[in-house]
Amino acid sequence: MTKKNDMTIAGESFEGLKKQNTHGAEYWSARDLQPLLGYSQWRRFEQAIERAITSCNESGNSPENHFAGAGKMVELGSGSERDLDDYHLSRFACYLIAQNGDPRKPAIAQAQKYFAIQTRRQELSDQLAVDRERLELRKQTAEEFKALSGAAQQAGVQSRMFGIFHDAGYKGLYGGLGTEAIKRKKGVPEKENLMDRMNATELAANQFRMTQTRDKLARENIHDQQQAIETHKQVGKEVRDAISRIGGMMPEVIPPAEHIKEVEKRIKVSTPKLTLEKRDADGLLGGKIDDPSASESSQEVDW
Repeated sequence: MTKKNDMTIAGESFEGLKKQNTHGAEYWSARDLQPLLGYSQWRRFEQAIERAITSCNESGNSPENHFAGAGKMVELGSGSERDLDDYHLSRFACYLIAQNGDPRKPAIAQAQKYFAIQTRRQELSDQLAVDRERLELRKQTAEEFKALSGAAQQAGVQSRMFGIFHDAGYKGLYGGLGTEAIKRKKGVPEKENLMDRMNATELAANQFRMTQTRDKLARENIHDQQQAIETHKQVGKEVRDAISRIGGMMPEVIPPAEHIKEVEKRIKVSTPKLTLEKRDADGLLGGKIDDPSASESSQEVDW
């Protein structure tokens, strides 16, 4: 039976997914946790895990005690089995993944709330939450830019025309302004990457433009360079029209945000140090570490 305060999504319970390893310590399979936190792609979820591992190290705790590489056997349709990459995660690791997940996912928001209640720990400051959201969106737009370039190539766009192809999307979304014109209007230095100076709202609009263009190129089976360029421009215009209909601010008049590198620096120095009790610090080792000082804690984190 699911506990009253347990995190449950689509019938799955966080506590219900808990397992026990040979050390007698509780752990969760990352593959099991992935759908519970709203991730359909393992690649995206693994990126959140990697960020959580970094946070674990920066918080003053040993990632080896909380993230263990593993394999998970899954049955294929033919009756055979395949070994998939997996991680065994401590409760603290699950908490860090939730904190480093995509904040736009309802499941991540629910998980963050759940762990905040469980730990009775003060939530991240508003500024840090905003910074994390923007940094996550910037990373996603970088990935989407690469994916769109690949889709453009498949649609017949030659490498020497990639600049014109990408500029077409900007012109559609920014009312006829290309990359360089947008930089001049916003006062962004010529050598800087335009997306590094976008706030979360502007990044989200551009990410949507790129994902929709990529999908449209594939859906309509476009294999003509000029048609692909026009498609990108039209999708950008459609996104602009949608922003206009809902009364949003046009992207070209959104002031430039501080450089994303400054945001990364601020997040790094803002990472709180978490001193865990021995049981929690040992994580997957189940209290096997022989360190008398580990039980001394200046800040208790109660799971």
